[in-house]
Amino acid sequence: MTSFKSTTKMVLGAVCATALTLGMANAEAITLRGASMFDEDHTFTKTFRKFEELVQENYDGEVIFDLRLNSELGVEKDYVTFLQQGVAIDYTIIAPSNMAIMAPSIPLMDMPFLFRDLEHWDAVLSSKTLTSLEDELMEKADIKIIGYTGGGVRNLVANKPIKNMEDLAGHKMRVMGAPIQAQVFAAFNASPAAIAYNEVYNAIQTGVISGLENEAAGVENLKFYEVAPYISQTAHTITVRPIVMSGKTFRKLPEDLQAAVLKAGADAATFGRELESTQDGIILKKMADAGQINLIEFEDRDQLLELVVPVQDAYAAELGATELLEAIRATK
Repeated sequence: MTSFKSTTKMVLGAVCATALTLGMANAEAITLRGASMFDEDHTFTKTFRKFEELVQENYDGEVIFDLRLNSELGVEKDYVTFLQQGVAIDYTIIAPSNMAIMAPSIPLMDMPFLFRDLEHWDAVLSSKTLTSLEDELMEKADIKIIGYTGGGVRNLVANKPIKNMEDLAGHKMRVMGAPIQAQVFAAFNASPAAIAYNEVYNAIQTGVISGLENEAAGVENLKFYEVAPYISQTAHTITVRPIVMSGKTFRKLPEDLQAAVLKAGADAATFGRELESTQDGIILKKMADAGQINLIEFEDRDQLLELVVPVQDAYAAELGATELLEAIRATK
């Protein structure tokens, strides 16, 4: 016959075991899934690694980061769908133009000739100027911006030298999918076409297009110089690349992890901006010294600056974002 004392011990033991099990469950690691189209050497991936490190520093629990590289999970347009649905990917870096299908105003931050120079670009990204665009992306796509990286200077990348407006006329080139990209280059009398990023190399190789516009890191990482070795230095865009997280994922995180993610996102973004903006010229020089590219001075850049203003103004008006465009231009 079991004594009262023995029964009490058994009950207490069961309660303690249950409490221990619940404690273990509560302490269970959280897995966050990331995606990059590039390898470990790319600035985006280095920014992801900094983000992972900072989250771990600022959060007491355990987080497992499952970052898939080299387009294992597709390209940026795929990432947008995954993030919006809350499947396959929890965080990544995406060009604003690739989110246009979800939030039409977002590509404004990626508009050619939007920033005067790197100082202006950094001042805008370090301020709250783009809050309205962040709110739109969250409302329409359920994608949360947690930081801004980028800093690559985009130039024309072609299979022939493009030195001036005459050479640019009729130039068949790939642009990102947002309408503003095609509108700007059409205003320059080029012949822009939206082609998936992973199809660009073959499209140049087979003569479908003659080039694209891109920053140095992308040219190097995807070896576009093999089919398009001429870099015409138009410097038409300083890239803005939001670090984003699925809203569905973010809301499921514990509050202390949410806070850690937001802090890590902002700090990793600053790291990424400094890295990419300083590396851009270094990468171009390295490719030029290796004989992989030929740097071409674009002689008519002042004409591009004149032609782009009415296109920018019309696009902002169409989006109801004239005040935002003026605020960006006025930022110092």
